Amino acid sequence: MQIQIEKFAKDLGVLPGQVESVLTELGVAYESGKFEADEETLEFVRESLEEAKGSKELVLHKGATPRDIASALGVPQPEIQKTLLTKLKVMATLTTALKEADAEALVKLFGYSVRWGSAAKAEAKPVPKVPKSAPSGAQSRPPVVTVLGHVDHGKTSLLDYIRSANVASKEAGGITQHIGAYQVQLPEGVITFLDTPGHAAFTAMRARGAQVTDIAILVVAADDGLMPQTIEAISHVKNAGVPMIVAVNKMDKPDANPDKVMQQLTEHNVIPQAYGGDVEVVKVSALTGSGIPDLLEVILFQAGLMELKADPKGDLEGVVIEAKIDKGRGPVATVLVQNGTIKVGDAIIVGNTYGRLRAMNDYKGERATTAGPSMPIEILGLEDVPMAGDKVEPADDERSARNVANERADTARIKSLAGPIKRLTLKDLRNQLNAGEIKDLNLIVKADVQGSVEAIRGMLEKIQNEEVNVKVIHSAVGPITESDILLASASDAIVIGFNVKPEGKTKAEAERHKIEIRTYSIIYELIEDIEAAIKGMLAPKFEEQYLGTVEIRVVFNLTRSGMVAGCHVTDGKVLRGANCRVRRDREIVFEGKIDSLKNVKQDVREMIAGQDCGMQFVDWVAFKEGDVVEAYELVQIN
Repeated sequence: MQIQIEKFAKDLGVLPGQVESVLTELGVAYESGKFEADEETLEFVRESLEEAKGSKELVLHKGATPRDIASALGVPQPEIQKTLLTKLKVMATLTTALKEADAEALVKLFGYSVRWGSAAKAEAKPVPKVPKSAPSGAQSRPPVVTVLGHVDHGKTSLLDYIRSANVASKEAGGITQHIGAYQVQLPEGVITFLDTPGHAAFTAMRARGAQVTDIAILVVAADDGLMPQTIEAISHVKNAGVPMIVAVNKMDKPDANPDKVMQQLTEHNVIPQAYGGDVEVVKVSALTGSGIPDLLEVILFQAGLMELKADPKGDLEGVVIEAKIDKGRGPVATVLVQNGTIKVGDAIIVGNTYGRLRAMNDYKGERATTAGPSMPIEILGLEDVPMAGDKVEPADDERSARNVANERADTARIKSLAGPIKRLTLKDLRNQLNAGEIKDLNLIVKADVQGSVEAIRGMLEKIQNEEVNVKVIHSAVGPITESDILLASASDAIVIGFNVKPEGKTKAEAERHKIEIRTYSIIYELIEDIEAAIKGMLAPKFEEQYLGTVEIRVVFNLTRSGMVAGCHVTDGKVLRGANCRVRRDREIVFEGKIDSLKNVKQDVREMIAGQDCGMQFVDWVAFKEGDVVEAYELVQIN
């Protein structure tokens, strides 16, 4: 059954925020002020809320907005904004992420304290039954490794040697045409490899929120050195925030020059351990097998440091690596299991589609009945083809899976009709940036020559201040490519081109992902635009501008209007809605806003020196004869 959180909270005499806190702690998903639960789960929620009834503690997530707090407290949104402005002197829209101190002070004014937790609002999904006993616990799992690098530098040949199966020869032209997922059994442990067509798929999955890789292997040919795709791959791995291991391949070639490769790596801020850095560089040959045992040892050592764990008996979590329509089998998806175990016969939800698993094949193409953490598996039985990066979740039965998938599909359709996804643009940075103490402006820079790249990057990275951090996450020579757009989509970046244009279908790809491309032919115009955008990103600063002084000469207690201060403007002017301080014997007794201003019985906007007026204040009536009102306004100075 579906329950409205606000009504449920009212019936039980608790706050909506307390209901959401309990739902989060019990693992019950909620969305749009509603949650679904069977009778057993609902009773468990009620019992937990009975214990919370007397509590004056409210759980909020980091970056809570006035709208979030209004919902949690069950208070009208305008009242929250009004309290922020009048009591705390904080100017914020309903969607502004508040500082923790401001949020705590705001909640305290309503008689509650704050306990900070993580953001809890989950996507609509089947409501899991409240567990009666704890799961078996996390266990070590194999690392998931993605192989990246320039075309023809030996990515697939290297993996081919490791798993002793000639995959490259089956591909068109010896180049990998699709994502493959494989497991390698070693005496020291198991490693899961993802072999991708370059780094585009790696980034495309991350753009959909699927961080599947634990370790990235960057393959560089010892005779070629760093090439454009290698440099792009470095940017993608850094932006993903995963550990990198460099495999210098083709060491069997007579013109192999690993020292040159390591020197080039340092130029892109990848410092090998031999040079005092933290990136392991292993010299290998996919042809002879030289150095490959060392590479595997380094992978397993890095995985050991990361302490990768998952619970085979826990809730199922997985992600789609690739998906397609097979003529004889229907929708087929390659899935990487991240937690729990997937079994033939399971009802699952995958993104906006669903199904009951009819069959599964392992990475060798053999039939399988179960798959645990870090195991890639091909599944059959879905109603439609999912997208790479879609999450795999369990369902109690096929009916509930269908209901959730249909609801998600409807939501996605409504969002698509509502308008395009809003991405970061230089024009409206203030509205697009997520609130926080440090704000990042991510840029991708492409230019015609290396000298321009270095000059622009150096100038951009000098545009810093306390509140804004400019990050050039990738820079290279050449036209703007589809790969640049994918990286921009994954990192919410803006693409800057100097004396270069988007190539081929890049413009269409940018429009599809709503990525802004800006091109320039004069370097100073480029820098001026970024500086102007950054000035717009700064949190607005205000200074007080004096308006006038008013003396309260008489206090009226009117039946309809309540308490009214009869005033005389002694200096300057006074405006309705202006900020003010009220002094009594030089002591400030009130700070807030002027609510209403009247001349005789008429509402007026302003009164000037020498005029008499009636005045009321926002949420304050304790004024007295002789009080002096100082009116001022806040003026933005940047």
